[in-house]
Amino acid sequence: MTGFGVLGPLELHTTLGTRTIRGPKLRKVLALLLSRAGRFVPVDLLMDELWAGHRPQTAVMTVRTHVYHLRKQLAAEQFGDAARQPVIEGRPNGYLLRLPDDFLDAAAFTRQARLGTELLHQGRTQDSADALRAALALWRGPALEGVECGPVLEGYVARLEEQRQRALETRLEADARLGRHREIICELRSLVAANPFNEWLHTRLIDALRCSGRRAEALGAYQSLRALLETELGLEPSLEVRRIRCQILGRAA
Repeated sequence: MTGFGVLGPLELHTTLGTRTIRGPKLRKVLALLLSRAGRFVPVDLLMDELWAGHRPQTAVMTVRTHVYHLRKQLAAEQFGDAARQPVIEGRPNGYLLRLPDDFLDAAAFTRQARLGTELLHQGRTQDSADALRAALALWRGPALEGVECGPVLEGYVARLEEQRQRALETRLEADARLGRHREIICELRSLVAANPFNEWLHTRLIDALRCSGRRAEALGAYQSLRALLETELGLEPSLEVRRIRCQILGRAA
């Protein structure tokens, strides 16, 4: 499939294989245009991204030069028929990147993740888990890996990573509703280690251990969370976690 990948290293997927854009500044310009594909991107925004408020006197001309070279590189690539060729349109004081609907992996991820969430709300749990797995499979690594992101792209990357986290949590919720507690324990342990202050992940791990009949481990995970929250934040575990502990001990909540 042809198009652009931002869910990992910035890549071009052409009919002749995977390509990369030459030059760090050109990659920044392309990444910013992709982050706002189909929308007007002012030259001022491009300058903010490239120089973070410390613009040289030649900034406007330099942006135009970068866009010129980016157009040349894209024109040299083969994306299929002419109707599928990406186009950078010049506008007064800015640019607009036109892409076919299926050309950007981030857009495909957002659509698929939204579908998975809607399916879960509809009670179609298996379909939800499948859709969310397909969405998460589009990620090849950290968003825009290898691009030296400035202030504008940093915000874009943060939003993508937050969407990824929400999709992952929703998929774990779907798996838990399907009774796949044993299957998700290892994944939850890794996620808790990487996100020690995410109480939601701790809660899912404790509950998955409980539902798998591993009561001692579930209690150990609860105690670890309680100690972490008390020591680092001066907080108690949430009511939901305390209720799960009561269930482990066979007590009424």
